[in-house]
Amino acid sequence: MRCGLQVSYFSWPDAPASIGPTFKRIAQNAEGAGMASLWVMDHFFQIDMIGPPELDMLEGYSALAYAAAATERIELGTLVTGVTYRHPGLLAKTVTTLDVLSGGRAWLGIGAAWNEEEHKGLGVPYPVVSERFERLEETLQIARQMFDGDQTAYAGQHYSLERPLNVPAPLRRTPILIGGSGPKKTLRLVAKYADACNLFDAGPEAMAARLAILRGHCDDVGRDPREIEVTALSRLTLGTTGGTSPRGEQIQSVDEAVDHYGTLAEVGLDHVILSMGNDTDDTAYALVGELVRQLEPVTAAPW
Repeated sequence: MRCGLQVSYFSWPDAPASIGPTFKRIAQNAEGAGMASLWVMDHFFQIDMIGPPELDMLEGYSALAYAAAATERIELGTLVTGVTYRHPGLLAKTVTTLDVLSGGRAWLGIGAAWNEEEHKGLGVPYPVVSERFERLEETLQIARQMFDGDQTAYAGQHYSLERPLNVPAPLRRTPILIGGSGPKKTLRLVAKYADACNLFDAGPEAMAARLAILRGHCDDVGRDPREIEVTALSRLTLGTTGGTSPRGEQIQSVDEAVDHYGTLAEVGLDHVILSMGNDTDDTAYALVGELVRQLEPVTAAPW
């Protein structure tokens, strides 16, 4: 099992001056601990599950470009880009640029978008959900075409590109991750277009149920489910003392975390992405390194 890190909170002491050096240190700590991937949210306002919109929020691809320059190996992506935020041709160009400058480490993480507040706040159009999914499917088609170097004109219902030129090309076949677990639309798009899905860690039963639905969509389109990497976003605060953190989160030991993610591997999890309550604590990354070491030989069961 691979292990990644998502950074979603930037309102650290002395922000905004502290944001750059702190984020750089987190990225380097994650890489040093052997984590496989580093992710940021693609939002323009902080989301209400974490705090009020006035908290600090970085633009995702600028943040990842900064992290790319500070690291050498760790893979980089947004978890996830809302399809409404950027024209698909420009989005593909942006992700390709990140891939080229990082030495082939970029992912395209994408979803149908949901945060209406930031759309209205910044004047970004926010169509109804059915149209957002239509745009998501067209964007997936355009991104794959541009990543593959196909300059054929694209004409869809919402987007038209006369010449989707993308030079320089990505250094690798850029993997596409689709976030969300909607059974009718999102998981269908995963089966058709994605290299990976991203689910919330709601326990093994919920994950097994979603993957069963995804398998059905794969059967419908003739896709081998083994081609799709299963990722999950999971909240974790690692420590050795037990109890709760200053932010009120339950502190878990490495052994407890290994047991939990092992149960998720039994239903199909390949790649856990941690949202850590103590990601700014340099001392926590020794525990992260041990977690990475113990999870590495864990193999996901077929689903």
